[in-house]
Amino acid sequence: MRLFEGTQWDRPPRCERCGLLEAECHCPPPPVPPPVWLAPEKQSARVTEEKRPGGRRVTVVRGLVPAESDFAALLAQLKNACGAGGTVRDDLIEIQGSHAERVATHLRNLGYRVKN
Repeated sequence: MRLFEGTQWDRPPRCERCGLLEAECHCPPPPVPPPVWLAPEKQSARVTEEKRPGGRRVTVVRGLVPAESDFAALLAQLKNACGAGGTVRDDLIEIQGSHAERVATHLRNLGYRVKN
């Protein structure tokens, strides 16, 4: 039910592109613009190793903004470079195991500024 349905101000919705009623319009949906990522050269990453309960070691990448970085693609590249599992959690990239040097080197090769 629309706000003014049945009153003199009731106007059925129209398509913004062709001007036809939305029920009669056959326009394709507008294309979704691709996300714009911030260049790696403009981002700084901090690579650290943490010890988790049970004695497990985890390599953590901090300092990257998820809205400006393609975390999924970066995680896949780091997992492949280290031959280990990993995940994205709370704006952090976590790689299983002690791989700080390997992760830092790979990030530098991609163009990121890295702090240890």
